[in-house]
Amino acid sequence: MLKRVVITGIGGLCGLGVDAQSIWAEMRAGRSAIGPIDNPFLHDLKVKTGCEIKALPDHGIERKQLVSMDRFSLLAVIAAKEAMRQSGLAPHADNTYRMGTIVGVGVCGFETVEENYRAILVEGKNRAGIFTVPRVMPGAAAGQVSMHLGLRGPVFGVTSACSSANHAIASAADQIRLGRADVMVAGGTEAPLVWGVLKGWEALRVLSPDTCRPFSADRQGLVLGEGAGMAVLESYDHAVARGATILAEIAGAGLSADASDIVAPTIEGPEAAMRFCLVDAGLNPEDIDYLNAHGTGTKANDQIETNAIKRVFGDYARSLSISSTKSMHAHCLGASGGLEMIACVMAIREGVVPPTANYREPDPDCDLDVTPNVARERKVRVAISNGFAFGGTNAVLAFKAI
Repeated sequence: MLKRVVITGIGGLCGLGVDAQSIWAEMRAGRSAIGPIDNPFLHDLKVKTGCEIKALPDHGIERKQLVSMDRFSLLAVIAAKEAMRQSGLAPHADNTYRMGTIVGVGVCGFETVEENYRAILVEGKNRAGIFTVPRVMPGAAAGQVSMHLGLRGPVFGVTSACSSANHAIASAADQIRLGRADVMVAGGTEAPLVWGVLKGWEALRVLSPDTCRPFSADRQGLVLGEGAGMAVLESYDHAVARGATILAEIAGAGLSADASDIVAPTIEGPEAAMRFCLVDAGLNPEDIDYLNAHGTGTKANDQIETNAIKRVFGDYARSLSISSTKSMHAHCLGASGGLEMIACVMAIREGVVPPTANYREPDPDCDLDVTPNVARERKVRVAISNGFAFGGTNAVLAFKAI
C-alpha cells in the first residue's frame, strides 16, 4: 500500500501578499492585484499590465548569498522558509538526508539574462557577471531552497511551463510514497515581469490590455504575474509521530500530454489528466467540492477547459464549485500551481470557495458555476487543481480534508 502524503506547512508570496495568510485573505475577499507594472526597463511594450510584488518581506538573507540568486530563486526560498516555519520542522543530522525539495519553474532567471544583455550590448561591458550561470539555470531555485533549509535528500527542478508547480508537487509526493524521503518541500516559482519575457508573450497576442476575466464573455486574454507557492509534504505516519498539525492530504495526481500542438490545447489531454487524478485518489466525480481551474482568461483555453470538465464530471459538473484565482494573482506560469495549492488547502480548511474576480458577462460556452466575484461558503472536503501548459503537458492534483 502506498504511503499517504500530507501537507503540514504552506508559504507563498505574489501580488496579493507576501505570505500565505495574506494571499488567502485577498483571494477570499475577491480582490485582484492586477495593475500597471512599475519597471523602468519596460520600453516599447504595448501591454504593461501585470501582477507584481510591490515590496519583498524582510527575508533575512545576507547580501553575499543574494548575489548568487536570481529573483525567481529568491521568491522560492522566501516561500519555502515560511512553509517550513509553519510545519515546525527543523533539519538536523539524523534526518537531513530524508528531507528534500522539488521546485517547478516555467522559464528561468530572465532577470539575470536581461541584466547581462543590457551590460554587454547596451553599456559595452566585455564580460558577463560571475554568477550568471548558477543564477539563470532552471534548477537553481531547488538548489537554493535546499541550501537555505539544509535539505540533503532528493533535490531537483521541474520545468513544464504552466504545469511546473503541479508536476513538482506530484513528483515530491512520489518521493515520499517510494520511500526516498520522509519530508519534501515542493511548489513553484516565477519572476517573468521583465522586458524580454513580456515582449515574447506580447508577440503571441494573448495578453489582456487591462485585467484577467476568466470565463467572462468579454475576456481579452491572460495577464502575467510573479510569485511563489510552496508546501511542506510529509508521510502521514511521520507527521502523526511528531504531532504535527495536518492541513490537508494530497489524495492523488493525474498527468497526461496532448501530444498535439506546442501552444493550442486539446480537450482530450486535460480530460485524461482529471480522470487519472480521480482514479489515483480513489475518488468519484461527485466527491469533488471545489475545482481550481487553470482558467487563464483566453477565449480558447477557458472554453476547452469547460468542455473537458463537462466530459469528466457529466451532470455533476453543474453542481461543482469552480473558480480561477488567476483573476486575482494573474498567471504566474511555473508558480501558478503553487499559489493555487494555497487556495485549495485554505478552501478545505475554512469552507470557503474563492471567487473568479473581474467577471462581467456570462458566456454560453463557459456555462458552469465559476463563483463570479464573490466567495461562497461551502464545505470543501475535496478540491482539485488543474494545471495545463504549452507543450500540451497537463498535471492535476487532488487535495482532501483529513
